[in-house]
Amino acid sequence: MLDVILAVLVLVGAFFTLVGSWGLAKMPDFFMRLHGPTKATTIGVGAVLVASALYFSFNTDGVSLHEVLVTLFLFMTAPVSAHMMAKAALHLRVKQVERTRR
Repeated sequence: MLDVILAVLVLVGAFFTLVGSWGLAKMPDFFMRLHGPTKATTIGVGAVLVASALYFSFNTDGVSLHEVLVTLFLFMTAPVSAHMMAKAALHLRVKQVERTRR
């Protein structure tokens, strides 16, 4: 049962990481490109880290603190860094792509 949970977490993480990197490549301007990797980092890499923490917690004597600490650090720093990059882009007046309504 643990193997199925770990496989699902790794697949979910890989899927969100793939979608985030695809969004980084395909979006037209900085602000849209910033959204994809930020979500991929928090959801995709977070799911892989949770799977790693579960695996090593069940296969060793105790909770795997390394993965838990990396996950917490990731969840705290990724949104803050994205916010700071967006604020810097607004301050520098980075051009946005004009969107037409359909």
